[in-house]
Amino acid sequence: MRDLQRSANRVLAVAVALAAVMALAPLASAGPPGHAVRVGFLDVIAPTFDPVANPAHREFVEGLRKLGYTPGRDVVVDYKSAQGNVAAFPQLAAELLSSKADMIVTPNYASALAAAKATKTVPIVIVGVADVVETGLVASLARPGGNITGLAVNAAEIAAKRLQLLQEAVPHLSRVAVLWNATRPGMALQSQNIDKASPQLGVTIQSVRVTGSDEFDQAFAAIESGHPDGLVVLYGPMRGNDQPRILEFVTGHKIPTIFQPGQGVSGGGLMEFGPDVLHMFRRAAFYVDRIANGADPATLPVEEPSQFELVINMKAAKGMGFEVPHSLLLRADRVIE
Repeated sequence: MRDLQRSANRVLAVAVALAAVMALAPLASAGPPGHAVRVGFLDVIAPTFDPVANPAHREFVEGLRKLGYTPGRDVVVDYKSAQGNVAAFPQLAAELLSSKADMIVTPNYASALAAAKATKTVPIVIVGVADVVETGLVASLARPGGNITGLAVNAAEIAAKRLQLLQEAVPHLSRVAVLWNATRPGMALQSQNIDKASPQLGVTIQSVRVTGSDEFDQAFAAIESGHPDGLVVLYGPMRGNDQPRILEFVTGHKIPTIFQPGQGVSGGGLMEFGPDVLHMFRRAAFYVDRIANGADPATLPVEEPSQFELVINMKAAKGMGFEVPHSLLLRADRVIE
């Protein structure tokens, strides 16, 4: 436990140090470059770019406004959505390049990979993409070395922290299922890190991998037969309806489950932990501004977040028949009663 805590603290310290280095860089906006910047936005589920209803889109636009950009005049967002079908990303990336996008914003690994395969010259701004060095998207955080930069997440270390938090929350936790998408390289790293952390926590791991949406029924049956005390969901989009299916399963079987931010507690899941995603979308505007004014993505450092959020659903815990320890509730950023 002490080794795991030291590891988590070390990761957080590195993230804070990197954020501090970035804070020393010139943050003042150079302002719009004198022409409308055309930003391609390659997303997975939301059908349209909606800064009113979609919180992530809203934060991105507000970040641009604070840097002096008026939407529609100084910046134009060309939005493409895969509508939950990640196989559509290559075609959508090609369409953005055909429309002469000045840069492409990609908020997940699948869209980032599709854009990276489609162009080696048009800048790509990633938002919250996991383990970008380990998966080869960039050469290093300090010097990405290609046309990709932005905001990344050390998801492998965070995954181990999720396991620790689940153990703190659930009494007598000894067996944990881990549901992960084996088509995503970053997910494999996260699963491996959980495996490494489990002996220190005295937890047995049941690894449940899926490679497509048609495998969920089989995965759910495996989890149910394994009788886990809890579940860690390492979810990457396959189809738009995957997450509701996962939530329906865990709430129906009353399995204490920890998710990534924004993917669980609103649907009855127990916990969420991870970086503040909305902050990253606002911060992405900084990269758009710097690149629009001539910065080279190859030398523009990739940031990792220093702000993390823990959300606990007390109502879900009570429905499952246990109380979350008060010491953990005090550390939560948000508690749902």
